[in-house]
Amino acid sequence: MGKLIIIEGTDGSGKQTQTEKLYSRLVDDGNKVKKISFPNYDSNSSALVKMYLSGEFGSKPTDVNAYAASTFYGIDRYASYKTDWGKEYISGTIIISDRYTGSNMIHHGSKFDDEKEKEKYLCWLEDLEFDKFGIPRPDVTIFLNVPIDYTFSLMENRDNKFTGESKKDIHESDKDYLRKSYYNALDIAKQKGWKVIDCVVNNRMLSIEEIHELIYANVKEIL
Repeated sequence: MGKLIIIEGTDGSGKQTQTEKLYSRLVDDGNKVKKISFPNYDSNSSALVKMYLSGEFGSKPTDVNAYAASTFYGIDRYASYKTDWGKEYISGTIIISDRYTGSNMIHHGSKFDDEKEKEKYLCWLEDLEFDKFGIPRPDVTIFLNVPIDYTFSLMENRDNKFTGESKKDIHESDKDYLRKSYYNALDIAKQKGWKVIDCVVNNRMLSIEEIHELIYANVKEIL
């Protein structure tokens, strides 16, 4: 069996850049590695995710309840596992993913104000993806902690990932929702034992290389 390494973070935190750097580093170390990303916008399995993010089910994230929205993303991961990387993972390949089930926890878990309801949702989500769908649990989840006000400035001129246009999706355009998701993410990271990388230290954003070295040190512990 391989290892499953996840890099999570709120929008604009540098997940894609750090996933690519970690992939290159582990390949240079002589490992067999595959890099994946979610949502898988190149696959038909992300159709419902695209409809959700583009506002076809409602113009606000909360117009779609956490259970329905999470199922859209979970099915995309299931399809990816079955058709793309599952066999390689089982045969021993290291899989590095830019986002995974933790993104559902971060974004859709923030739709709950009642802590008991949120905990009920989190139990349901893990059962759905890991037990019912049968996709693997991560060996380590690394959370890139970028304070939310930094995130807003980093996102300012970033294009939408699946359209390539400047128009923001319903998550990116809702700052209150992003703020709530960020603080929820900090709670989830603590609760689930994620490795947290503080990307801003003494009011300075660490360089891409400094963040990479912190990620690499955490990954080396499980390899």
